[in-house]
Amino acid sequence: MRPILYIFCLVFLVFGCSRSSSDDNNGGEENPTGENPGSGTDSSVELFFPQESSLCNLGTNVTPTESTVFFEWKDNDSDNYKIVVENLSTGNIIVQETAEDIIPIVIQRAAPFKWYVESTKGSKTEKSDTWQFYNAGPGVQSYAPFPAVIVAPEMAQSIATTNRVVLQWTGSDVDDDIVGYDVYFGTEAIPGVVASDLNANELTVDVSSNTIYYWKIITKDSLGNTSDSGISQFRVQ
Repeated sequence: MRPILYIFCLVFLVFGCSRSSSDDNNGGEENPTGENPGSGTDSSVELFFPQESSLCNLGTNVTPTESTVFFEWKDNDSDNYKIVVENLSTGNIIVQETAEDIIPIVIQRAAPFKWYVESTKGSKTEKSDTWQFYNAGPGVQSYAPFPAVIVAPEMAQSIATTNRVVLQWTGSDVDDDIVGYDVYFGTEAIPGVVASDLNANELTVDVSSNTIYYWKIITKDSLGNTSDSGISQFRVQ
């Protein structure tokens, strides 16, 4: 049964999803603006499909709102896998377990997702990188950017006393048309905007000791689509 599923998935891969234009223009390098979320892990699991920052434009059992996507990864040395798929628009999370390295999952169309795999071998558990992709929808001509990924300071990080902190993030978009970032920063839980239409992926801000700061990034593309990274926070000691 596994060979049949594998062959089907290969056919689906060839006809199902296209890589982003940024991949093509950068020699296949993924997310040239920065590292992938969760990149740099030592996990033996290598994600394969859907690809990072790609547009998945065909599935099986397609309806106007849902389609079945075959998720696949590479690892020949684990007993069990847990796959986690999160809808970045709704926050809905799907968790499934399998002993195979390929599994079909029904997900919403016209929505951005991120996914990763946790592998188990005996008592050892490892987590793969985290990849993002869009599941295409009917009639959609342009997709909003993926929510920016907070790089530094990390969520709930405590920083030694300092006067200035560099905020860093990464951004990606299947349409490759990000035009800028708005940065929201402050001591309020809902911070105000401190910089607009930045072309860089970092911003230096003034801070004070014994203070908690909140910040987020709004990513904008050329057609007016936006995405929200969500609030992150850190503390200056």
